[in-house]
Amino acid sequence: MEKNKTVIGYDVVEKDLKSIADRRNDSHQNSFIQVLYVCQYHFSRWKRNKRIVMSFLLAGIISFLLTEKVMNFSLENGTSLQVFEPFIWVFGDGESILLCAMAAILLFADMPFLDGAVPYYLIRIKVKIWVIGQILYILCATFLFTLFILMITCILSSKNAFIGNIWSPTAALLAYSKFGEKIAVPAVLKTFEMSKPISCMLTIFMLMLLYVLVTVLIMFIITLWKGQVAGIASAFSFHMFGFLLNPEWIKVTLGLKDNGLYIANILCGWLSPIRQVTYPRHNFGFDLLPRLRDTYLIFGGAILLLFFLIIRRMKRYNFNFLGTMED
Repeated sequence: MEKNKTVIGYDVVEKDLKSIADRRNDSHQNSFIQVLYVCQYHFSRWKRNKRIVMSFLLAGIISFLLTEKVMNFSLENGTSLQVFEPFIWVFGDGESILLCAMAAILLFADMPFLDGAVPYYLIRIKVKIWVIGQILYILCATFLFTLFILMITCILSSKNAFIGNIWSPTAALLAYSKFGEKIAVPAVLKTFEMSKPISCMLTIFMLMLLYVLVTVLIMFIITLWKGQVAGIASAFSFHMFGFLLNPEWIKVTLGLKDNGLYIANILCGWLSPIRQVTYPRHNFGFDLLPRLRDTYLIFGGAILLLFFLIIRRMKRYNFNFLGTMED
């Protein structure tokens, strides 16, 4: 009898444990679905939104103006292009990435996305779920924004381009001559010799995506802390810090001699966010500049840290039914 009771008792406990595990799995599944609903809701706010249209239009205009130089050079010299080369040559430069990142500020200018629907979400879901849904929206929107820029450059070059994974005669002409400097196209020989077009495009796309994402998350956390004006100002400050941090400035500040310009260039390569996301300014085995994996680790760590800080900060806010928040 005691053995039967023991077996029966074990069966009951096992069923209870399975029931608890099933409820936990259902809870995780429901949380995931809720996160997707929050993300979908934010995308639904794009409909007839003039600010969203203006941000993408501005990014398109910037891409057109920057790509036009490469296209005109190709047509004037009667040479073809690899379809991703305009994107590679244009956004292989930190200043071009900076201009498009400025347009992304307009895309997310309404952070932390508080409107009349927020209280109804917070009644039904946890604040943590709502914030994770917002972060997922930021990730997806940033990806779409960067993809849009890539598509614009590809469409503009489609009439005179091919798809093969080899550099074009236009690329060789720009890389091995001084024509790139004359038309202000940053065609770097290192890029031409150390990579192939498709892999280079994917790397530059990832670098650009990481930079824009870090900028947006910095703007998000500062907005939660000090308000929207401070958040936008922080994004501009982040851009200006990377832009103004150049070797000449470090050389003068530290009082380095003429041969110290190399040291200043290394310092800027590690400290400046703009230089960190500039493809040719990485170490390909010749110097002490950051390698691509170093940049991925630095920006990836920054994204995780900002994600943690945003969730922690949001837990300290009290929401009311007016669609506003109070600290």
